[in-house]
This record gives sequence, structure tokens and C-alpha cells, in this order.
Amino acid sequence: MEALAKGSVVAVIGSGAMGSGIAQIAAASGHEVRLFDTRPDAAAKAIAEIGKVYDKLVEKGRMGAVDADLARERLKTVDTLAQVSDASLVIEAIVENLDAKRTLFADLEAIVDARCILATNTSSISVTAIAAPLRHPERLVGMHFFNPVPLMALVEVISGLATSKAVADTVYATAEAWGKDPVHAKSTPGFIVNRVARPYYAEALRLLLERAADPATLDAVMRDCGGFRMGPFELMDLIGHDVNFSVTQSVHAAYYGDQRYTPSILQQELVNAGFLGRKSGRGFYRYGADAAKPAPRVEPAQERPNTVGISVRREITNSIVSPMEARLADAGFSVTHREPLAGAEKHEAPAFHCNGAAIFLTDGRSATERAAANNHPNTVVYDLLLDHAKATRIALARADQCSDEAYYSVVGMFQAAGFEVTRIDDVPGMAVMRTVAMLANEAADAVNQGVCSAIAVDIAMQKGVNYPRGPLAWADSVGIEHVVTVLANLAATYGEDRYRVSPLLRRKLAANPTGARFHA
Repeated sequence: MEALAKGSVVAVIGSGAMGSGIAQIAAASGHEVRLFDTRPDAAAKAIAEIGKVYDKLVEKGRMGAVDADLARERLKTVDTLAQVSDASLVIEAIVENLDAKRTLFADLEAIVDARCILATNTSSISVTAIAAPLRHPERLVGMHFFNPVPLMALVEVISGLATSKAVADTVYATAEAWGKDPVHAKSTPGFIVNRVARPYYAEALRLLLERAADPATLDAVMRDCGGFRMGPFELMDLIGHDVNFSVTQSVHAAYYGDQRYTPSILQQELVNAGFLGRKSGRGFYRYGADAAKPAPRVEPAQERPNTVGISVRREITNSIVSPMEARLADAGFSVTHREPLAGAEKHEAPAFHCNGAAIFLTDGRSATERAAANNHPNTVVYDLLLDHAKATRIALARADQCSDEAYYSVVGMFQAAGFEVTRIDDVPGMAVMRTVAMLANEAADAVNQGVCSAIAVDIAMQKGVNYPRGPLAWADSVGIEHVVTVLANLAATYGEDRYRVSPLLRRKLAANPTGARFHA
């Protein structure tokens, strides 16, 4: 299906941040734009601001002066809905209220041509529900942009039960022509991004509740180990806890109380106190001229150990530890390989060894539980790293049985490899690993339930919320087998349905136990 032709009329209803951003890119992409707002002079003010944005783009060399002038000429305000009768596409960007949207589209249906596509920019309301009262619900589609519209690449193209495939395909192609990265999705609670992103906040809040570390330390681990642009606590402060908590409540209610989306009592307390984040001057952090952001926890310098060993089994791959082995080798360690001692249940592999300590990538169990299972008190686990070669920090947890001597030799080993070492309390799955496993699990369920494709969910999470890697591509990198192990161990520890493994993950693993992947 082809995109809307250049020169065709696009009407935008609502001139707030989202509406004006949509109008800006539509006009710059060659469309005649009609901007309508019920507030007096709001549309005219929005167009004036868009003109200033074009000027800045010209100054920065990102837009030609002639192109800017032509785009400005394409922007027109209208005083009544009747003046959008010639539109080929109408995009609604008004208040998030079902009745208001239904009323607007009912009015528009009586005005526009029968071939006009009606699109809603809703971020949370069912597209099916919005379209239901229309005489022709097949022409209504979700076109969910992300804020700020000119900068964020993602557009979720949401099909309700009645939405025509041709309509969705046209909107997809149009978004692509506007320089966006569109993805198709089914109208379900949260669509793709607002659903799949829930574990990023939920697992962080659970970790804080269990006193794994303070917010600054956990944020640093997620940034420096996991590669996320912002840690979950600073991101929630930026979004606003009233908004973030409300979205979580909405998704939780829409899925009839599914434990996976359970809101946090910690965030509820922040909302109750009015500590909403940056906009109120206080959230997990304090803001203002005199506010100092606390530093993350870092272990003091320790001596470099003399030797490092690694135990592997011939019957399993070494992919879990080989990137870390390469980092240690680059630091000058001669990593000695050895077979583990007899008794598979007592001598788990693969593992690094340093001065009597056994060092494992977390598998969803606590270090204390793992030490007991292996009959090896001096056990230390480390968290997942996005990029072993570039990571500046590593997070460790020690078993309660582990001696100081053994633990600090492990700290010295990682410090010698160029890491800042951060210790978190011995919580199952640590921080990055359990979050990535849960993001992958949620993404797999979205694919399994037909909400979107595996490619779409990875694009959505990278382009919509700036994740460093799509959750299913990350599952491929970590290994689907390991992700399933982490989730199963979390479920066994907590006894909660929250950590149930997606049927699609299990199916992938059953079909190819040693090489299951979502992407070729």
C-alpha cells in the first residue's frame, strides 16, 4: 500500500505538544495541514512556534531555507471542523478521554469524505472502543506518536477489531514517508511499548523494596552495566510518578489484576506524598539548585589476584562466560581451563575461580542459594552486561556464607579488568538480568498473543523508549535457555505467577534446545 500523496490534506485536531509536533512533520513532509483547536488562538500560537522550530533547523543546517518557507506556507489554522472536509487523513490528538474521542470522530464522520482515514493518537485507550459507535469503524486506526514527535522515531500503528488492513497499511506507509519507524500492533492494553516496558519499572521497584541497593546505585547499574540511557528511578522521576503509576494501574486493571503488572506500594507512597519527581522537586531524588544527586556505591580498591581459572563442561557451550573471559585476558590474566570435579550437582559449571571463590553469571537464584546447592560457600555472582568490552561497571552479589577474603579477591579481579565494582544485596536475579529476562518474557507474550511481530517489538522498544537492544534480540544474545532458567528460578523463589515463563519462550527452547532464537 502506498503512502498518502504529497500535497494531500492532513488535518490535526488538537494543537498541544503532540498535535503541534504531528503538524510540524506532516507539513515538512509535503502535506497541506489544517490545525484545529477549540481553545481560542491555540492553533495560531502553535503554528508560530512551529515556524520558530523550522528556523532553528535551518540555522543548524538540518533543513533548507526554501523547504522551511514552503512548510510554513502549508500550515493553516481552521476555526471549525467543517473546514477539514477535504482531508485525506485526520489525526486526533486531544485529551485522553474515551467519550471525548468518540464524540469528535462521530462529528468528523459526518464531515469528511468517505475515503478519509481517521486516526487517533491515543496512548492507552482501546482503538476498538473508540471506533465502535462509528458507521464505518473500519476506517479508524491508531497512530500513536511518541513525545517529542519530531525527535522520536516510533509510530505504533494500532488496528482495532474493525480496522481495515488497507487503512493500517496506508498509515504505516505514510508514517514511513514522514521519516518514522512504524510498527503494526493489535489494539490491546498498553499496545506494545506501554505494556512491554512495565518490567523496567516494576523490577526496579521490587529491588528497592527488598533493599537490594539505593536508587542511585541501581540506576548506575542499569546504565553502566545494562546500557540503558536512563536508570529506572531517574526515568520515573522524569516521567512523573503520578503519570507512571497511573499507567501501571491502567494496564493492571485492563489485564484483570495479572500479577505481572502489579503496582508498587513504594510508588503509591510517593504519589500520596506528592513527591512526583522533577516537576514537584522531589521523587526518588531531590531537585533544585541546592540538590546533590547521591553517588552510586563503589567497592574500595583491592589487590589484583595472581591467578584466575575457569571450569567448563565439554557438553555445554561456553558462550555464557566467553565474553568475560576475553575481558579478563585483555587485562593480562592467563585464564586456566579445567574440568569441574566429579559430581555434577555439587560442582556447577561454567564458573570462574579466584582464590577459592566460585564466580557465576546470575541464573535467577541468589548467591546464597547457589552456594548451598553447590556446597561451595565462597560463591559470588555477577550481573548481566550489555557489552563486556565497553562496560565500565560490574555488579556483584556475595553469598551469605562467603568469606571476606574470597569476596575481595573477586573484587580485585574485576577491578584489574577495568571495572568499577558495585555490590548489591544478594537478591535473586540481581538487577539487569532479571529486568532483561522479564522484558524478554513480556515481549515474547506480546508476540505469542498476536499483538505484534518479534521484529516489531524490538523496533518499538528501541525507537520508542531508547532501549539499547530489543528485548527479544537480547534474549537471543543471552540465550533463550538462560532466560528461561532465570525466570523459572525467580518463580520458584518468589512463588508468584508474576514470573511465569511465556509459552513462546518454552516453545522456542523445545524446538531447538541448543540454538533457539527469535531472529536469524
